[in-house]
Amino acid sequence: MKRVLMYTTQVCPYCVMAKRLLGSKGVAIEEVRVDQEPGLREEMMRITQRRTVPQIFIGETHVGGFEDLQALERAGKLDPLLQD
Repeated sequence: MKRVLMYTTQVCPYCVMAKRLLGSKGVAIEEVRVDQEPGLREEMMRITQRRTVPQIFIGETHVGGFEDLQALERAGKLDPLLQD
């Protein structure tokens, strides 16, 4: 299983849904809480060119947010992306 990195905040419902979807697949998530350290949000925005959370990386691939993750799941492309 590839490494999954997710930029999140505590009160983000989309973050919760993304964690739930990935958790249902047995994926361990490395969570970076951008609400706890402003520099981390700036880092996320520099890397992704997006301001919103979650921002999800599977391996080296920037998936995007929850809706992007959900679209991959619906298209049957999430499981293959998660595999090593």
